[in-house]
Amino acid sequence: MNQSLVTMFKGRAALLSMSALVFGAACAPAAPAPAPTTPPAPTLPAPTAQPATAAGVGVVKAPFAGEAQALNGAGATFPAVLYSKWFEEYSKLTGVKVNYQAIGSGGGIKGISDQTVDFGATDGPMTDEQLKAAKGGDILHIPMALGAVVPTYNVPEVTKPINFSADVLAGVFLGAITKWNDPKIAADNPGVTLPAKDIVVVHRSDGSGTSYIWTDYLSSVSAEWKSKVGTGNSVNWPVGLGGNGNQGVAGEVKQNPYSLGYVELIYARQNKLGFGSVKNKAGKYVEPSLAGVTAAAANSKAMPADLRASIVNAEGDATYPVSGFTWELAYTKQTDKAKAQALTRLLWWETHDGQKFATDLDYAPLPNEVVKKAEEKILSITVAGAKAYPH
Repeated sequence: MNQSLVTMFKGRAALLSMSALVFGAACAPAAPAPAPTTPPAPTLPAPTAQPATAAGVGVVKAPFAGEAQALNGAGATFPAVLYSKWFEEYSKLTGVKVNYQAIGSGGGIKGISDQTVDFGATDGPMTDEQLKAAKGGDILHIPMALGAVVPTYNVPEVTKPINFSADVLAGVFLGAITKWNDPKIAADNPGVTLPAKDIVVVHRSDGSGTSYIWTDYLSSVSAEWKSKVGTGNSVNWPVGLGGNGNQGVAGEVKQNPYSLGYVELIYARQNKLGFGSVKNKAGKYVEPSLAGVTAAAANSKAMPADLRASIVNAEGDATYPVSGFTWELAYTKQTDKAKAQALTRLLWWETHDGQKFATDLDYAPLPNEVVKKAEEKILSITVAGAKAYPH
């Protein structure tokens, strides 16, 4: 999507003052609603010290002669908080400035496909058709981290976390369940007095990997959703208001009493929004957590060779069912040696050393077996017929 960028994460001016990182937002809300008031951006905590023992950690530890000093990326808002921290730390370590524009996964896919950025970022994998249409040849999906997409709500009368079953979430977003005191929601929440208020549904208005994970989940649990709406970064929403980016949805939920939307976990936590537990495939109501996301990855099917994996609605009592990967996108065949060296070194650091920052920012680090597969993809990147990664 060609979309204008506006600055996001105003509350973190001290962190974002570095010229290496620009966050943007891309498009106006789809519904004729007032522009949302963007809630305060998350404050990044200092990382918990973790031993760097994994193979491959500590390899990228200083500037590298000849590599490019700047890289441009664009895409998903889902991992934007983590990327903010990563690119700050990476600049300190190597001197390479990374300018990342958080414009949504659709924008990241378009940017890499049109070769207007050095890497894209998405939480919804590119389709076969999109991969074939990319101007620069084969594109790799390199996993960066895992996260939870949570149902977030604004119900002033209810202070206890609300439980949601698959039928309820599908019914609300299909427009079939319209009241907070609907018998199906009440059945999920015995002992909770729910108001007889209309549910204000909020969804993403831009091309969004967070939407991909959400609609992938709904498609996996509801045959009606799958047939009528389906899975994608952008879908034809049956009902609701549109918000741009995770921050835009959080803003709409915050300013609209009795609303229900979906965001990445940290946006709900840091904006002090309510978020619910979701009934998983084993019949357990599971609160969104890093442990639940890790369980989803552990209990999902084996990773496909191209690493475009879905981990929604996985087996297991402890599994949080609305979980997903976030990827960075890069061309297998690079044309600029200096940029190829800088890019592959960045990718290596992110998938190794950078993982220690994930947990404190409400992302789950990559499992070791996924890191190994990511290594293979990074080492397959070439420039002028030779391996691009300079180690």
